[in-house]
Amino acid sequence: MRKRLLGVLAAGVALSIVAAGQSAAETPRLSQPDPMLAFLPAEAQVDWAAVHRNREARKQARATVRSAGQPLAYHEKETAQGTNDTPAKAEHVAGFGTGRGKNPKLALTGDLAADPTVPAVPPFAETNDAIPLGSNTGVPARGRALRTSGTIGDGPHGSGGDGTGDHDFYRLTGGATGLVATVETHTPTGDLDTFLAAYSADGQLLLQHDNLAGTTDSRLQVFVAPGTDVHVMVAAAGPGSLPTDPMKPGTGKRVTTEGPYDLTIATGDGQVDRDHFSVDLKAGDVLGASAAGRATRVVIHDPAGREVFGSSQDFSFLYSDNSPMPAGGNAVADFVAPRDGRYAVGVEHGEGRYDVTVEAYRPGSELNPRPEVLTIFLDFDGARVNTRIYGAEPGGNRDLSPLRKFLPGWGLTDADENAVIDSVIASVRENIEHDLAHKGTNRRFAVRILNSRDHADPWGRPNVSRVVIGGSIAESGIPTVGIAQSIDAGNFGKEETSLVLLDVLSSPAGQSRTSLNTYITPASNRTAFIGRAIGNITAHEAGHMSGSWHQDQFNALDSIMDQGGNPKGMFGVGPDGIGGTADDIDVDFTEDVLNPGEGFTGSRTPSTAPRGRTPEAPTDGPIPARTHLSIPPSWSTWDHLTEKQL
Repeated sequence: MRKRLLGVLAAGVALSIVAAGQSAAETPRLSQPDPMLAFLPAEAQVDWAAVHRNREARKQARATVRSAGQPLAYHEKETAQGTNDTPAKAEHVAGFGTGRGKNPKLALTGDLAADPTVPAVPPFAETNDAIPLGSNTGVPARGRALRTSGTIGDGPHGSGGDGTGDHDFYRLTGGATGLVATVETHTPTGDLDTFLAAYSADGQLLLQHDNLAGTTDSRLQVFVAPGTDVHVMVAAAGPGSLPTDPMKPGTGKRVTTEGPYDLTIATGDGQVDRDHFSVDLKAGDVLGASAAGRATRVVIHDPAGREVFGSSQDFSFLYSDNSPMPAGGNAVADFVAPRDGRYAVGVEHGEGRYDVTVEAYRPGSELNPRPEVLTIFLDFDGARVNTRIYGAEPGGNRDLSPLRKFLPGWGLTDADENAVIDSVIASVRENIEHDLAHKGTNRRFAVRILNSRDHADPWGRPNVSRVVIGGSIAESGIPTVGIAQSIDAGNFGKEETSLVLLDVLSSPAGQSRTSLNTYITPASNRTAFIGRAIGNITAHEAGHMSGSWHQDQFNALDSIMDQGGNPKGMFGVGPDGIGGTADDIDVDFTEDVLNPGEGFTGSRTPSTAPRGRTPEAPTDGPIPARTHLSIPPSWSTWDHLTEKQL
């Protein structure tokens, strides 16, 4: 797999190879980690082509989970657009829930009405089979939207022509400001299976999309930058969907399906239809929703009508393998109810029939009749880990070095090992046991933190997850600092492994902004700073394992779930720019903005937070848009038991 890392990170890899006793000729092949699971070095540049290949492979490998039981069927009752367009007007679905006599599975069906403000224009003339010949739509430069129609197979390259396959190109012009355009096909008649692609003006492929879940139609959203053109192509799905040269007509491979299609190109909201359905949840219920058909966005609102989680994408392949949550489809959302109440599920973005699967579960901690204790084992002694669990290719068993091997990189000796471990443990316990668990509401569940110095290794037993604190990029084959096995809302995967690698963290000062040495001076309390920083990253990866997504690392609030890229914030370095001094910051799980690059939305006020999810400071109104309380949802109900109690 191709790697794209800046030279400074590559140098760090070389150092870790030397530390591991390998020669430069033995440099291992690196596997691009998924950024949604990883805490990446500040200098890392993501190979997105590799990420997308890995995600597609994960999607194919993960079969949609189908749990037992017949779902409650509910069809939308809206008779006119607007009657259920807001959470306050949601149609209530009685009988759904996790309580006695309730059905925890729900199949929603309905129709999203077309936007009546979108003008219809006649079909554009052939030949438009290449970028230079693309039909000028005038969207978004001269008009917000249009609806038109076309036919695949009616030009000189269809089955009635040279048989290379018909490709219809449409030009979108960015104008002075640029906009995001939503492009969607609809094939109510005929056999055509559509395929959409977007190209830059010079022929670079930007995006592509085949089928909306449960249909043969396609949909994509593309940003048209100011002063630029983007060309959207409609073709038939299958071999030859993409021409070999989009700048020349007749460069397809073959004819597959042909027939008429409707095409909508829109920017902005217009008078779009949104459907909402309300359900009653209990505190701790784990709610999942998956949209298929013509709907491409699903949104969850709390009892006050605030959006708490919105999704236009399917990242369910990052769930734990043991998760029963709905998966697949055009969009998937997950949410843990902080309190009893009536919540709303919204269905958006599309025109036509949709099918939405909604399911509710009690947390994984309640699946057994007896109270459970979840153990998080901090392994400082080195470990053997099969890196295939992170999607690594090539993967396999990798031996990771212990913490003590990296102490010299921080100017420490073996005599300092206990002090560093003490500091790591204190940081993890403060973040997990104190900040999260001690205010929990579920007295059936507890968490304990064990470690390899003070306890026998429990790995392999039920309800034991581990964080391996040691190893390097060279040893693991994964260019990251931290990585989790899954993002597991509800905590259904209770035996998982995360990594916190130490080679970049212990690299020389100035070589990486993610090196702890960059912030260490003679004024630093080295062991306290190093341990706290490692403990924060450890809590970050453990947070993924219990359902937290990344937050914005570049805003003013530092949070444990911040994405990599701002290591100074994650390490808690204070205003003096030196780690391990009196002005250092206590970084916690906090309510904050979800990472803008990861595509989820939602807002919450402190009043929605359950015990154990108290935000940094109260506010009187809604949190700004795209905010999310990224404390591990299933941990909001954890208790902490002392070792004597256990």
